[in-house]
This record gives sequence, structure tokens and C-alpha cells, in this order.
Amino acid sequence: MAVEYSEALIAGKRIIVCRVNVRQEPLQLYLRDDKGEPFKCFKRLSDSLDSQGKKLSFAMNAGMYHGDFSPVGLFVSDGKQLAPLNLANAEGNFFLKPNGVFLISDKGARIVESSEYPKLRERVQLATQSGPLLLRAGKIHPAFNPDSKSRLYRNGVGVPSPDIVLFAISEAPMNFHEFATFFRDVLHCPDALFLDGTISSLHSTKLKRSDFKMDLGPIIGITESK
Repeated sequence: MAVEYSEALIAGKRIIVCRVNVRQEPLQLYLRDDKGEPFKCFKRLSDSLDSQGKKLSFAMNAGMYHGDFSPVGLFVSDGKQLAPLNLANAEGNFFLKPNGVFLISDKGARIVESSEYPKLRERVQLATQSGPLLLRAGKIHPAFNPDSKSRLYRNGVGVPSPDIVLFAISEAPMNFHEFATFFRDVLHCPDALFLDGTISSLHSTKLKRSDFKMDLGPIIGITESK
């Protein structure tokens, strides 16, 4: 079953939702090519996969990154940890505690608060750390203000069940509280994680869309055989 796309509204603003059954459509995290160069955009990633006989059918930016495009926090791809968990205190959205980790393990998909990650005893295949958590056990992040004037394009991920992952990207600027409310009240996710704003980008062959706003760090995607 391919990725299922739908549209929904929150506060009159349109959001595209991408539904992935992780048991049927394996997600993969991407960062650098065989030469160690960051992909930076969907086209370079797509071209690289094309040379391997694969087609990039879905992709989205998947976490915050430093100036050299390395992840700010945890990054696990193909079961290998390429960047460590980051529990530091600092300025910026990533460090707005609680932040979290989106992961896929042999038990399925889930989102955990970052400090809970080291306690996991399952085999993690994929993980990306970002922040802030939009929702934790159904509760909106305590720092979010419903009347905040800070409105940006945003994308995030929610997990309603171990088998299903819902990626969402806004088509209009919105504040954190509106975005979190969307995951809670419209998508019915108990847990959701903010991935980024401003750079929020989607690649979908089905939607005939491949955004390029600025260079990206971690990218999450799905491939199919050509």
C-alpha cells in the first residue's frame, strides 16, 4: 500500500497529511551520499537513488541540523547510530523541553521524550531527534501559547498506533499551539513531534510535488523499485 495523502483544516488553514503504514512501507533516513556529501535536497537524493535502481516516492525534511548539515540530535539509520542523543540545554526550538525522538523499532513506530530513549530495550532501526514535542500523552506542550503571533510553515510527525505514522505539513503559517491542536483533535495522535519550520518541505510523486525552499539536513523517505 502506497502513502495515502489527504488534506484537512485547522483554524481555517490547510494541512497536507501523509499516512504511512510502516509495516508495509519501510521508512528510511538519509543524510549523506556514498562520498560523504550531504544530500541537501530531494533532487540530489532522488538522483542518487535512481542510480541504484530505486525511485524516491515520498520524502520530508526530518530534523534540525548544524551548519555542516549534521543532525543536532540523535540520528539512527539502518540500525546504525550516526549522531548521538542530545540532552543539552540551549536556545532554539530543538531545546524547548520536552523534546523528543521519533523512532521505528521491531515493535513499530513511536515517539518518546528524549530522556526516555536510553531506557529503551528494543532494537531501533530508525530514529531522529527534534523538538519541541507537540504532544505528549495527549497533552499539548506547556510552553505553547494559543495567541502566539509566531506563525511559520511547519511540519511534524504523529504516531496514532505502532503501525501508522502521520506526517503533516502546513500550507499556511501557523503557531505551535494550532499545529499541536491539529495532531490532537484532527489526527487523534497522543504523541507528536515538531520536525521544523520555514524549511518544511515535501516530495511526493503522487502529488507531483518536490519542494525546494533551502538546503536540508536529515531527510526521511520511502523508495520503490523502478
